[in-house]
Amino acid sequence: MKAELLSLEGKKEKEITLPEQFTEEYRPDVIKRAVLAIQANKRQPYGAKATAGIRASAELSRRRRQYRGSYGKGISRVPRKIMTRRGLHMNWVGAFAPGTVGGRRAHPPKAEKDWTQKINNKERRLAIRSAISATAMKEVVEQRASFTKVPVIVADGLEKLAKTRDVEALMNALGMQKELERISVRKMRSGKGKTRGRRYKTKKSLLFVVSGKCALEKAAKNLAGVDVAQVKSLNAELLAPGAVAGRLTVWSEKAVEMLGKEKLFI
Repeated sequence: MKAELLSLEGKKEKEITLPEQFTEEYRPDVIKRAVLAIQANKRQPYGAKATAGIRASAELSRRRRQYRGSYGKGISRVPRKIMTRRGLHMNWVGAFAPGTVGGRRAHPPKAEKDWTQKINNKERRLAIRSAISATAMKEVVEQRASFTKVPVIVADGLEKLAKTRDVEALMNALGMQKELERISVRKMRSGKGKTRGRRYKTKKSLLFVVSGKCALEKAAKNLAGVDVAQVKSLNAELLAPGAVAGRLTVWSEKAVEMLGKEKLFI
């Protein structure tokens, strides 16, 4: 499979042969399974405190002639705690039992629950290869992005870009103006998340794949929805956010070479 190598000005420099990972069969079912496994393994365990709702003393005797007992009072057998009393007359309020104010929950979430999912190494690698090949399929990419001249492979000067304005200039030179406009539109979140530091929802946009640690990792950080990943650290979720493959991806020349020479994910 052949592809054009572009300069930082968006002009064709030469034609290169893509490694075998780009020819993998497109398998959305395997990609989805791998992404869901990654998301499940990132979940933070949560649960109620073991003593939540059962800290109050709510013992109530059912025996005849027992002080503080409810025998003969004509009340149900709900555990109750005494709020005030006058002689032998008690002012009770339901406590401890599920359904009472401040009582325990019948089936609270438990912190010991195991959310992790296992996935075979061969299956995980197949998902990554399939997601890589999807980045070079026009009909798959056009479902997610407004730019369809794929695959996009840029000369090694890409990794040396140190300013956000240079990254924007590159995107304009490649013809990704519509993509920049798309990610600039912010949508306000509905619900309580607005008060918890996530007021706006961010769209997923471009993914830059580089060969290693470089200046571009910091330069692209200020662009909403844009991610930079080292080729050895690629996973199914980066290439297919939300388990939907076809993310618009810009590869550096060196990253593509490394993919072929080191036979990554095979």
